[in-house]
Amino acid sequence: MNARFGVRRGALAVIALAAIAASTVPGSTAALADERDLFADNWGVITRNTIGSPVAILRNGPVGSFGVPASAARPPYGTGSLGIEVANNSTTLTPPSEKVDFGNERDFYGNPVLGLTKVGFHVFQTSENVGYGGPTNMPNIRFEIDPNMTAGDNYSTMVWTPPASPVVDRWSPYIDATTTGTWFLTGNETSCTQATPCTFTQLKASFTGGIAPPTILTIAVGKGRDNMWIGAVDGLRINHNIYDFEADGVKTRLQLFG
Repeated sequence: MNARFGVRRGALAVIALAAIAASTVPGSTAALADERDLFADNWGVITRNTIGSPVAILRNGPVGSFGVPASAARPPYGTGSLGIEVANNSTTLTPPSEKVDFGNERDFYGNPVLGLTKVGFHVFQTSENVGYGGPTNMPNIRFEIDPNMTAGDNYSTMVWTPPASPVVDRWSPYIDATTTGTWFLTGNETSCTQATPCTFTQLKASFTGGIAPPTILTIAVGKGRDNMWIGAVDGLRINHNIYDFEADGVKTRLQLFG
């Protein structure tokens, strides 16, 4: 398991100043209780959701495949992407396949699920991946959430299963999770289950009748536990923000229109 991310030098200076202030101002230690505004990068492998020895690494490229025009061969944003590799038969568990989530456990915490309006990404799919598991052998977008359907159920994972990429061996156009593919909840809290997946619109409507609106815990791009997959993702979109995966970190791009 690999992930290249870290705290920028400027962020360290901010943290140091905050620590000095906390040591000299009475009652100010609470300011350090939540570091979301102090760290530049809160993205990385979510270790508790990782099984086996998969790879999720911020990398340059991929730029390919051979013979593909440059406009389709290069990542859609910048020069890098999130590379993902999972194996289908490499653990002693049942099933024996691997799983990995690369995401953010801090910055989206508490945001409303029903406030999601734009979700999707670009993917570098290969013909080999199609051979391993068919055209819909693709990575997912996963939201860990508090569904708030009942008082005793405070956890579920909301999963987008994409359609087949429209192209292989090159970067795809934007794949819109609000209009394509299907969604389900892992805890069967609503009618949108893995056995009976829903559209995005149906998913949001299925939360009607809960004790409170559902809230987000974490956001991730992931793969597993099913088929072997080796590829890349870039341009993860969450509402008006596009998260550009680069070798030196995750950059946020604002998308006001479209």
